Amino acid sequence: MTLQQLKYVTMVAKKRSINEAAKALFISQPSLTNAIKELEKEMNITIFHRTNKGIIVSRDGEIFLAYARQVIEQAALLEEKFLNKKEHHPQFSVSCQHYSFAVNAFVDFINQYGEKQYDFTLRETQTHEIIEDIAHLKSEIGILYLCKENEKVISHLLHRNNLCFTEMLCTKPHVFISSKHPLSNKKILTLDDLDSYPYLSFEQGEYNSFYFSEEILSTLDRKKNIKVTDRATLFNLVIGLNGYTVSSGIIDHELNGENIISKPLDIDEYMKIGYITHKNIPITHYAKDYISYLKKHISFSI
Repeated sequence: MTLQQLKYVTMVAKKRSINEAAKALFISQPSLTNAIKELEKEMNITIFHRTNKGIIVSRDGEIFLAYARQVIEQAALLEEKFLNKKEHHPQFSVSCQHYSFAVNAFVDFINQYGEKQYDFTLRETQTHEIIEDIAHLKSEIGILYLCKENEKVISHLLHRNNLCFTEMLCTKPHVFISSKHPLSNKKILTLDDLDSYPYLSFEQGEYNSFYFSEEILSTLDRKKNIKVTDRATLFNLVIGLNGYTVSSGIIDHELNGENIISKPLDIDEYMKIGYITHKNIPITHYAKDYISYLKKHISFSI
C-alpha cells in the first residue's frame, strides 16, 4: 500500500467516477483501475462497487477511506513542516441541527486556519440526515440533542450505526420569542401562556417523526403550527407573527439579532446537547479543534 494509492481511492470517492478521477489525477483510466484493484487485493476488501450509475463506496470502503484521508492529511502536514509545501487542501465537514453556537464555532474554526485553500462544509440539516452523514462518513461531526421523548430511539439508531454521542450540555427547555412579544416581560413561560400563538418548527422531510424533531415537546397538540426548513425564516416568522419555538435557550445576538429573546419554559424536561462521531474511527485534529470551539461557545452562551 502506498500513499499514492490512498490518494487515488480518495479521489475516486470524491468524483464517484473512475473516468473523472483519472482526469483529475492526470493518469489513464486503466492505470487508475489497476491501482485500485491492487490495493483492494492487498487489503482484502472491496472499496468500491462498480454499477451502471457509477461508483458506490462499500461499507468497508467507507471505513478504509476515513483512515486513508487521515494518512494523507498527516503526510501533507509533514511535507508542509519539513519540505515547506503549502498546496494541500484541509478538508472537514460538520452536520448539525439549527444551532447558532455551531455556526459560531465553525467561524472560529475556519479563522484558525489561514490557508489560501481549504474545503470545509457546514450542513444545517434534518436529524435523520445528520445520523446518516456520520454513519456514511459524509461528515466527521454531527450535532444534535437527546431528551426523554427521543433518547431511547436516537440512542438505538446511533448504536445500530456504530456511532457514539458525547454530551456537552444538559439544559432545561427554553422558548424563543420576539423581544416585542406580548409575553416578553414574563420571566418564565408555561405551555398555557403559549397556547394561542403560532408554533414554529423545522420540517424533517420523510422522517417527520417526533423522535427526529429538533424541538422538544413536539408530540403536544397545538392550534397553530408552521414548519420551515431555514433558521432565518423561522426567526423572521417568530418576529412577524408573534410565534415561538422551543429550544435550548442558547442564542447568539450577533448572529440572530436583538429581536429574538430566550425565556425558560416551566416543564419537567431536559435537553442533552452533544456531538456524534463514528466509534471505530479516530477523529482528526480538525474535528478536535472544532469541538473545542463548540464547547467554548456553549459555555459562553449559558
